[in-house]
Amino acid sequence: MLAQRFAVVRRASIDLCAGLTEADMTVQSMDDASPLKWHLAHTTWFFETFLLIPCSPNYSPFSADFAFLFNSYYEAAGPRHPRPLRGLLTRPTLPEVLAYRAHVDDAMAFLIEAAQDDATLALIDLGLHHEQQHQELMLTDVLHLFAQNPLRPVYRAANPAQPATAAPVLGDLHDWVAVNGGRFTVGHDGNGFAFDCEGPSHDVLLRDFALAAQPVTNAQWCAFIDDGGYRNPALWLSDGWQTVQREAWEAPLYWERRDDRWWRMTLHGMHPLDAHAPVSHVSYFEADAFARWAGKRLPTEFEWEVAARGTATHGHFADSLWLDPLSGANASAARLRQMFGSVWEWTASPYMSYPGFRPAAGAVGEYNGKFMCGQFVLRGGSCVTPAGHIRATYRNFFYPHQRWQFTGLRLAEDR
Repeated sequence: MLAQRFAVVRRASIDLCAGLTEADMTVQSMDDASPLKWHLAHTTWFFETFLLIPCSPNYSPFSADFAFLFNSYYEAAGPRHPRPLRGLLTRPTLPEVLAYRAHVDDAMAFLIEAAQDDATLALIDLGLHHEQQHQELMLTDVLHLFAQNPLRPVYRAANPAQPATAAPVLGDLHDWVAVNGGRFTVGHDGNGFAFDCEGPSHDVLLRDFALAAQPVTNAQWCAFIDDGGYRNPALWLSDGWQTVQREAWEAPLYWERRDDRWWRMTLHGMHPLDAHAPVSHVSYFEADAFARWAGKRLPTEFEWEVAARGTATHGHFADSLWLDPLSGANASAARLRQMFGSVWEWTASPYMSYPGFRPAAGAVGEYNGKFMCGQFVLRGGSCVTPAGHIRATYRNFFYPHQRWQFTGLRLAEDR
C-alpha cells in the first residue's frame, strides 16, 4: 500500500537522526556533504515542490523561504542557497524542519489517497526513491563529519561483528568466474521502478571475460600500499597522480596508522582494520591504479550487469545493525559473492546516456541527465544503501576523485 510505504520511508529518515544533537545535524564537513537537517528538509521540499504545489490546489506552502533554502540543483525550480554554505543554516531550527516534514506529510496523505493517474503515482514513487538515496547520503555525510572530530564519535553502537572468513589469494584463477561473451540486452526493461538513466534497454556486444568472485579486500589493499602503490606514478592516470600528490593520499579515506597497525574510522567509531572485509572509501583513481598494479582491469558496467543476472539482490544493506562492510561468507569459488551490498563497485564506464535516452520535461528532468559528464558508474549498492533500493540495472555515479561514499572495486580480466 502506497500510504504505508510513504510513512515507512519518511520515518526511516527521522530514525537515522536518533541520538544526534542539533549541532551534529547542522554542521557541514565539506562541500560534497550536506548537514542532516538539510537532508530532512530537502527531501520534504521535493514532495512539496513536485507534487503538492502542482497537484493540490488547496495546499499552502509551509514557508515561502524554504523553496530557496532547500532546493538542491534544480535550475527550473528557481534560485537556491549555495551548496557549500548549507552548514551556515543555523535557522530554521531542527524543530521547525520537523514541523515542515509533518506539514508536508499530512498533505501528502490526502494526495496519496486521491491519486489515480499514473503520472502522479510515478512522481510519488520517484520521491520515495529520492528520499532513500538521501538516507544513504545522510549516513555517509555523518561519517565524514564525525571523522573530522578528534574525539572520533560513535554514530551507532556496534553489533557484534561477524567472524572474518578466509580470503582467497589475489589473482587465484580458481576464484574467478568466467562469463561467455555475446550479444546481450542491458538496461531496465520498464517493469517496475527505475531511474530514467537506467534505460532505455538496448543491446551490447561483450567479449568473453571473467570477474573476481569477491570484491578486493583490505588485506589485498595493504599489499598494494606496502608495494609502493601510492608512490608509483606508472600505476596512475595523470589526473589521478596529480590528485595523489595534491591530497597526499597514502591509504583509503578513514584509514589511520596506530602502532604499526591500520585502524579505520567507521559509523561505529574507530576499529582495527578487518583484513578480509572489502576495501571501501577508495576513489575511481585508486581503483584504477590498483587494478593496473594487479595486472587486471575494472569491469565495464555492462559486464557487471550481465554477470549479476541470476544473482539475488540480497546483501549487506542498511537494515543491518552493522553499518560497515563485512567479509563475505564462505562459499563456492564458482559463484560471485557480495555483488549487492557491502560496497559500491567502481566500473570502467563513464556515466553517459543510453541510446534513445530522453530526460523528462521540466525540473524533474534535471534529476540524472544533467550530470552525464566527467563521472564514472558504480554498481551494486553498499552497506548503507536502504534494503529494497537496488537492482542489477541501478547506475550510481561519482566523480573520479570522490571517496567519501562506501566505494570499492571488483577486478575483471579478458578471457
